[in-house]
Amino acid sequence: MSYSLGIDIGGTFTDIVVYDHARGRQLNRKVLTTHDDPARAVAVGVERLLRGHRLPPGELTRVVHATTLFTNALIERRGAVTGLITTAGFADTLEIGRERKFELYDLNLVKTEPLVPRNLRLEVAERTRADGSIARPLDTRQVAAQARRLTAAGATSIAVVFLHAYANPRHEAEAARLIARRHRQVAVTTSSEVAPEIREYERASTTVANAYIKPLAREYLDAMARRLAGLGIPAPLLIMQSSGGLTHVAEAERTPVQMLESGPAAGALAAAFFGREDSQGNLLAFDMGGTTAKLSLVDAGEPLTAYAFEAARQKRFLEGSGLPIRISTIELIEIGAGGGSIANVDEIGLLKVGPHSAGSQPGPAAYGLGGAEPTVTDADFVLGYLDPDYFAGGEMPIDMTAARAALERLAARVTLSLTEVAWGIHDVVNENMASAARVHVAERGRDPRHYALLCTGGAGPVHAYEVARKLGLREVICPPAAGVASALGLLVAPARVDRVATVGIRLDRDRVGALEQAFRRLEDDARAVMADSGLKLDTASVRRLADGRFLGQGFDLVVDLPDGPYDDSDACRQRLTAAFETAYRAKFALTPPDVPVELINIRVAVRARVAEGSGGGVTVQSGRGSGGAVKGVRPAYFPQVGGFTETTVYDRARLAPGEEVRGPAVVEEEGSTLVIGPGGVGRVVASGNIVVRLS
Repeated sequence: MSYSLGIDIGGTFTDIVVYDHARGRQLNRKVLTTHDDPARAVAVGVERLLRGHRLPPGELTRVVHATTLFTNALIERRGAVTGLITTAGFADTLEIGRERKFELYDLNLVKTEPLVPRNLRLEVAERTRADGSIARPLDTRQVAAQARRLTAAGATSIAVVFLHAYANPRHEAEAARLIARRHRQVAVTTSSEVAPEIREYERASTTVANAYIKPLAREYLDAMARRLAGLGIPAPLLIMQSSGGLTHVAEAERTPVQMLESGPAAGALAAAFFGREDSQGNLLAFDMGGTTAKLSLVDAGEPLTAYAFEAARQKRFLEGSGLPIRISTIELIEIGAGGGSIANVDEIGLLKVGPHSAGSQPGPAAYGLGGAEPTVTDADFVLGYLDPDYFAGGEMPIDMTAARAALERLAARVTLSLTEVAWGIHDVVNENMASAARVHVAERGRDPRHYALLCTGGAGPVHAYEVARKLGLREVICPPAAGVASALGLLVAPARVDRVATVGIRLDRDRVGALEQAFRRLEDDARAVMADSGLKLDTASVRRLADGRFLGQGFDLVVDLPDGPYDDSDACRQRLTAAFETAYRAKFALTPPDVPVELINIRVAVRARVAEGSGGGVTVQSGRGSGGAVKGVRPAYFPQVGGFTETTVYDRARLAPGEEVRGPAVVEEEGSTLVIGPGGVGRVVASGNIVVRLS
């Protein structure tokens, strides 16, 4: 017997899934996140799940974990006191940025505050040229002196960012060794190990972000490993990265910035996995939990990948309003729209929902844990979409009196009835998510009508039908155990290691053979990290990419390259040039005539499955289909049919493949509830998904 354990810590709930490989079944549990010590909720939830199903901890062979902890630390500025040591003359790089206003006509615009204040950004004498040659040796005495100043000022983490270190990391490595030797309690991060590529501001921002969360990551991951070992679980802990791949704890502690989007990445992978049979591979993945909603596109069965994003944006849709981070990440948009999102009235009397959330402490008013603000979850209870006697499988008591009282206080402020304000909250949050989806899809040149909406998360299935209707979509897909789908997505993720290097090679005149050597170095490094995870490399696949541009352009386009090896022959040059021009035309329709192509950065993505079989050895578990799926009838609110109407409630576990559910209807399972509006028809298909066709 062998079992896999997936752990996804969100802002409100911690989702835990145990997958039984012998029987092809999954066992789930949701527990409230304990923000003071997130590992505590994990330990409690895992222990209860194992004890409740009499599972021996020693037979857990794999543990995979994702968390939003580090993203929240950046947003809430709860990281370590961080210092920066940089080349003389470059201490203000973080402050200057790109000198572009993210809102052109805002005269009172406030730029994002750097993670390192000015008094903790210190300079040392050294200079490396763009070609990697040394113009001025590193002054090690200055490095020692500046490190003393930073530690005396309370810094527990130091970032080292030297000019052109991507071309030659020698000075950074020397400085890091000196600091680590003299200040063993201080975490040290160099730009050459985190973001070895051109553009000083982005490289410095990424390095500083890594340094800012590094002590927190070490403490947290070590505590998590100890908690799991204390439960008698012998399996090593694997960590989900933003790219949608897994790595081992040591690598995650070295570069925790790679984990910033680990939780949302798991949701996108789960959507791709669950929807591949029923959508022709084209999905809009919609994951709505207690704190946030995430949206991502899946094309041809694969989530889109980006190689840069912005963390902690002040304005969620405006580029330049956050901290630029240069890592590989699944491309998605995240907004403050979850079950715990708080409803309020703005200065002109309009109803607003989010981005502030009640989280798990104190939580929505309905949780009875002290929350008094009206939230989306409170509205969903009052509208009849959620059953107070079966929330979280009936294990969480619900206080409907507190939920109504919170909504009534808001209703009095906007002079609406209780039902009207509840529907207003529900409708506003749906429109917020639909608006974000429109922007996300349009920016990528896609038509949303060509996609099916696959919903996951505890709140996703409740809101998916209305969000899809607003977007003009034809289908909603709801997988089994949708409430914990992200945790199950961890168990279908491959191991993945990404590496990048700046090369600056013109394909018309420079040695292309040097490109092959550079790729081999990156691939060897990535394979070494993967081997440290205890995975077999014989199943690993390698993907080669490059950031290319036509000579004279200021920014580049990431494109896939043909398989190597590369040499200096004209045929190889033409093959690489054609690959870039094809991708460029797909993006911009035309290419400039007779302009050489320049490859600025090269990238590799090495992936390997963590278990044998399709999907990492995990199969979708459908309902038992034992008949008698109707649980009863309760009033639920649908304005399309005039308000509250008697709505049939189904037990999802008893729905068999081929059965149909006609809206209005509610389909319940332990961790989530699917709401089907009037005119919609849901059908349980062979994969176990419920596919809902909108009227």
